[in-house]
Amino acid sequence: MKKADLIIKNANQLLTLKSDSPKTGIEMQNLGIIQDGAVAVLGEKIAGVGTIKEITENFISENVIDASGKVVMPGFVDPHTHPIFVKTRENEFEIRILGKSYQEISQSGGGIRSSINDVRKASKAELVELGLKRITKMLEMGTTTIEAKSGYGLSVESEIKMLEAIQKIDKISEMDIIPTFLGAHEFPEEYKNNQEEYIRILIDEMLPEVKKRNLAEYCDIFCEKHVFNVEQSRRILSEAKKLGFKIRMHADELEPIGGAELAAEIGAVTADHLVAVLDNGIQKLKEADVIPILLPATTFSLGLKRYAPARKMTDSGLPIALATDFNPGSCHCDSMQTVISLACIEMGLLPSEAITASTINAAYSLELGDKIGSIEVGKQADILIMDMPSYKYLPYHLGSNCVEMLIKKGRVVFNNSH
Repeated sequence: MKKADLIIKNANQLLTLKSDSPKTGIEMQNLGIIQDGAVAVLGEKIAGVGTIKEITENFISENVIDASGKVVMPGFVDPHTHPIFVKTRENEFEIRILGKSYQEISQSGGGIRSSINDVRKASKAELVELGLKRITKMLEMGTTTIEAKSGYGLSVESEIKMLEAIQKIDKISEMDIIPTFLGAHEFPEEYKNNQEEYIRILIDEMLPEVKKRNLAEYCDIFCEKHVFNVEQSRRILSEAKKLGFKIRMHADELEPIGGAELAAEIGAVTADHLVAVLDNGIQKLKEADVIPILLPATTFSLGLKRYAPARKMTDSGLPIALATDFNPGSCHCDSMQTVISLACIEMGLLPSEAITASTINAAYSLELGDKIGSIEVGKQADILIMDMPSYKYLPYHLGSNCVEMLIKKGRVVFNNSH
């Protein structure tokens, strides 16, 4: 009999999501369910997975959690977030309701640019304090790993400050945070009419300094008609690749300008948004093994009617992932549970497919599928106990937090069972 630090037993459904690669096609519906399942945890890792009988015959622990009637599943992985900012922008939310588009608000000085001055003025300590509060709330709603972007500083000093704040929060919070440099999020006001100079600063100053300080694994860009066009994006991302950054892209969110095709051409790890992607873009992403990250809460928040073609992508064999796009402007949503509901209701994904896209596929989109995103022996013990009778209940129960208990790296860090 082996000793375990923790045993979770009697799960009505244990969703293992077991997979050695991103799930595609019909396999996205396979959650690897074990009825009356149990998990043994030793240290930060999963030591055993199986039925109650299998686990109790092989493991013993003084610390046992009874998950009777509950669903046990991997923690959510959120691979596209913008949690480091100062002020929220609820005024823009109202302006959109009154009829202004996202592009109109941006071009009149709102949008991303309106967050820049506050971030530039804020201290790193203030950014850490605000970011930690937001990320803790995400954790309590079941997200155990996030990707976090810079992009609200848009100067060498302020982008470095944002990335250092992300690094600090990663050290002091329970959340695992993967940093992404997004200096190409917008053209700041002072370079609005001198785009070439800002691109020079990005290439000659920002990218080398971020790499020198080892502050980000990825470089991202907002490739869109009113921001960085395809040719500008190609230049910036090509230089980022030369420096050793891996590539993520905001692509074809508002118009089909060839962002998906560029993501495929440049060898991006992910292409995100893709609301306006064309069939050729979908094919190119598949050929280049680029993982699409879809953000239905953003479309919903912006009041748009067209969503990314998730059904078409899934049926074509692309391993889609889901994310919140949590940010102060276009999508102030920090709940992957809400995203899963929207993916089912608005995009036509099955509950099983949406859960796959929010766990194991999202983990692979961060190149962490061998460590997180599923409940398998040897993987990090990031586990949710959900107060629901079956996985289908998750998207069905709108706007509520179903997390009863969250185990992060083998420790209970959130307990809502009382």
